[in-house]
Amino acid sequence: MQREYPGQPIVGVSVLVFKDSKILLVRRGREPRKGQWSLPGGIVEMGETVRDAAQREIREECHIEIETEKVLDVLDRISRDADGRVQYHYVLIALLARYRLGELRADSDIEAAEWADLSKLADYDLLQDQQELIRRAAQHL
Repeated sequence: MQREYPGQPIVGVSVLVFKDSKILLVRRGREPRKGQWSLPGGIVEMGETVRDAAQREIREECHIEIETEKVLDVLDRISRDADGRVQYHYVLIALLARYRLGELRADSDIEAAEWADLSKLADYDLLQDQQELIRRAAQHL
């Protein structure tokens, strides 16, 4: 699957994993937004459900097991190059999940992973829609 300059939007998952009063954040290891903090997630593979994709991505990237609870929102990620061409186009299904077990460790497509205190989200320079989504979800914990 061609991620850069795709022929069509790519479906992915963005997972809000809560453990007590903290949320899982990852520093991206590849473009787009390489090196920046984000919610973990990835691409839904052919024949895979959205929930299965969320669990697989978290297992591959962070070595922990989660239990997905519900779909929270759908996020659009469209990045254009200097000529205005669509360089990246993702449709991300945001899911709420809870930590089940495992020791958090960064792997796969990420540079770092950590449990972030909800009161310190501003320290991570998250995209605005991710910050809002986290705050909305945290109100219902």
